[in-house]
Amino acid sequence: MSGSLVRTTARVATRASTTPSLWRPKLGAFARYASPVVLVLGWQVACSAGLLSTRVVASPVQILMAGWALTRDGTLQTNLGVSLLRAGVGLMIACVVGITLALVAGLSRLGEEIVDAPLQILRTLPALALVPLFILWFGIGEPPKIALVALGSGFPIYLNLYKGIRSIDPKLLEMTRTLGLSRVATIREVILPGALPDLLVGLRFAVGLSWLMLVVAEQINADSGIGHMMMDAEDFLRTDIILVGLVIYGLLGLISDQAVRLVEHRLLAWRPSHRAGGAI
Repeated sequence: MSGSLVRTTARVATRASTTPSLWRPKLGAFARYASPVVLVLGWQVACSAGLLSTRVVASPVQILMAGWALTRDGTLQTNLGVSLLRAGVGLMIACVVGITLALVAGLSRLGEEIVDAPLQILRTLPALALVPLFILWFGIGEPPKIALVALGSGFPIYLNLYKGIRSIDPKLLEMTRTLGLSRVATIREVILPGALPDLLVGLRFAVGLSWLMLVVAEQINADSGIGHMMMDAEDFLRTDIILVGLVIYGLLGLISDQAVRLVEHRLLAWRPSHRAGGAI
C-alpha cells in the first residue's frame, strides 16, 4: 500500500514538474503574436477615442483602407515592383563585388594590403554624403539609386566573408598541403565551405541594409517606388499612405530575411546547429 502511494506521488510530482515546461513554449509563441495585436488594438482605440489625433498619426483602420485603395487602383503594385527591382539589382551587384573583393583580400596578403584599407575608409563615410557625387557621376536616373543600394549592401558581405576566410583553421590548410591539393582545390573544397556560414550571415545583414539604403535612394528625384509614394503623401499630409509605405518596407525586410534564413538552413544542413530546424 505504501509502495503504491509512493509511486502515485512520484508520478504526480513528475507530471507537475514537466507541465510548466510543456506550456512555456506555447505561452511564448502566444505572447510573441499577441503583443503586436494588443499594440495595434490600443493604437486604434486611442485614435477612436480622440486621445491620438489622426492628423498626426493615422489609425490602423485608415492605414488598411489606404492600402486597399492603393492596391485597387494599381499604385501600390507599380511602385512596389520598381522598388523590388532596384533593391534586387543593387543586392546582386553587392554580392558580386563583395564576394570578389573578399576573396582577393582574404586569399592574398598583397590583396589584403591593396583592397582592405580603402574599403575600411569608404565604409566609414555616410551614405547621404555620397549622394551629390553619385548624382554628378550617374545622373538622376536609376544608376545612382542602384549604386547606393549596392554600396550599402556590399560591406557586410565583404566583411563577413573576409573574416570567414581568415578564420579557417590553419591545421586544415596544413592538411591540404600534406595531401597535395592544389590551391584551386583547397579554395573550392576547404576555404569556401568553411567560410560559407560567415558569408550567409553577411548576406542577411546585406538584405536588411538594402531596404534601408533603398529608402535613401528613392529620395533622389525619384518618380516611382515606395519611397516616392511616401514623399508624395508627405506633401498632402497623408500619414496613412506614409505608414502604408513603412509597413511595406517592414514586410519586405521580414520576408527577405526569412528567405535568406531558409537558404542558410538548406546550405548548412550538414552542421549540427542547423539540423532538425535548428537554424538561427
